[in-house]
Amino acid sequence: MKLTIDIPKIGEEEKSELVVLLLEIIRQQGEIIQELKDEIARLKGHNPRPTIKPSRLEPAKKEKPESGRQKRPGSDKRQKSAELVIHQEIKVPAAQIPEGSRFKGYKDFIVQDLRISTHNVNYLLECWKTPEDGYVIADPPAELGGKHFGMELVRFMLYQYYHCHVTQPLLLEQLREMGVDISAGQLSNILIENNGNFHQEKDDILSAGLEVSSYVNVDDTGARHQGKNGYCTHIGNEWFSWFESTDTKSRINFLRLLRAGRTDYVINSDAVTYWESHKLPRPVIEVLIADEPRVIADDPQWDLYLEEKSIKTARHFQIATEGALFASIIEHGVSRNLIIVSDDAGQFNVLLHALCWIHAERSINKITPVSEKGKEDLEEVRGKLWGLYGDLKAYKVNPDPAEAERLDLLFDEIFTTKTHSASLNKALKRIYSNKSELLLALRHPEIPLHNNLSENAIREYVKRRKISGGTRSEAGRRSRDTFTSLKKTCRKLGISFWEFIKDRLEKTQLIPKLDQLIRNRSVQPA
Repeated sequence: MKLTIDIPKIGEEEKSELVVLLLEIIRQQGEIIQELKDEIARLKGHNPRPTIKPSRLEPAKKEKPESGRQKRPGSDKRQKSAELVIHQEIKVPAAQIPEGSRFKGYKDFIVQDLRISTHNVNYLLECWKTPEDGYVIADPPAELGGKHFGMELVRFMLYQYYHCHVTQPLLLEQLREMGVDISAGQLSNILIENNGNFHQEKDDILSAGLEVSSYVNVDDTGARHQGKNGYCTHIGNEWFSWFESTDTKSRINFLRLLRAGRTDYVINSDAVTYWESHKLPRPVIEVLIADEPRVIADDPQWDLYLEEKSIKTARHFQIATEGALFASIIEHGVSRNLIIVSDDAGQFNVLLHALCWIHAERSINKITPVSEKGKEDLEEVRGKLWGLYGDLKAYKVNPDPAEAERLDLLFDEIFTTKTHSASLNKALKRIYSNKSELLLALRHPEIPLHNNLSENAIREYVKRRKISGGTRSEAGRRSRDTFTSLKKTCRKLGISFWEFIKDRLEKTQLIPKLDQLIRNRSVQPA
């Protein structure tokens, strides 16, 4: 039951600034109480009623015209059988042919079908007994990797599990009903063990993507592991998608991910610059740079190094670690001018940071003014905000210095406005404080104005989480991240994931490495 608050009617002339503020506080408290009631209902297993308002920054879809019906994109006529491989031809005789008719050949009637059946092979391995009473036994084909399951079957398992989101119990049942004799343990091993080549290609994707990109979109979502809450972070753009699950989502964790599989910490001028910009005390910096430059191999060695330097204060430890990680990613080729586009989560505020306009607009979209003047102000601000957003989109297509200056002034005009709503004033003030990050597109028109790309990509992980829950082993967690990264990257590069798995299992290398394709795509003209 929704919470209702009986507030007596107050005339507009009686609503002083204090009264308006108190009314908004009451409304906000009512919303908080309702959220708590909804959470209690969710924990009890009741069905909550979502009241999520859609963002209106993007223009609404155009209505279909009453006349002059238009086709949807991609529905143009095409010769559907032009690229089909014909495996069998069957001649069908005509019935009741009139006398005197002449044969004019055949008309194609193509039927597509699929044959799913087991195909078991028994390799007869020669056995020889040596004069010394030993035995020489032939080895099975190397491409089998010692497995008793062929490459096509393994390919089917990986595709069903990682692409089609079929759970392991259902996949096991499916395989057995199709006639495959396989245990739950064997299936699990095929899906999550011995995927080293796939893992390496996944790490190479991030290295190449960070090397050639001017910006990346980032986001994270929950990912339970071994019964505990964790997080999965996505990094990507129009060329690649990369996922990694960890136990935390701090800035230290994000910087570690940007190392793309490396483990080192670096102390050099970049680290010092970071420490100074984050107000690390000078005496602490002096202690750290006594050995500059220096590379420390991994986490245990870094913890030992800070302990030797007597750096134990939590904040000092954090800033020192962040600075050494920052220097490490720069050392490994990440540009200091790489732009991170996020939804304003603090852990992503590194390098050049750009904010998502959709998320910024939500702080205004959720406001419910209690006075008529407040409602009018809200609608007016919304209209100006959408207008500014549209102008920014146009500017990205055709950048112009004079237009950039106009948009900068227009931003100030909109977000320094004083309205009759205290909540709206607070939201405008917060957005204005993020001006440089929201208007970064004026200096870098190539970056997107929103974080939709990353949010859409991470839905892949959300779907998997809803279907299969959390992971139980480190190998399972790593394989889930790896194949999700490879699948989404293949899709962005226009590669069939089905063919990709076959190519990598059979080691034919007909499909180039994904990191090389990313580099090639980055140098192609837009």
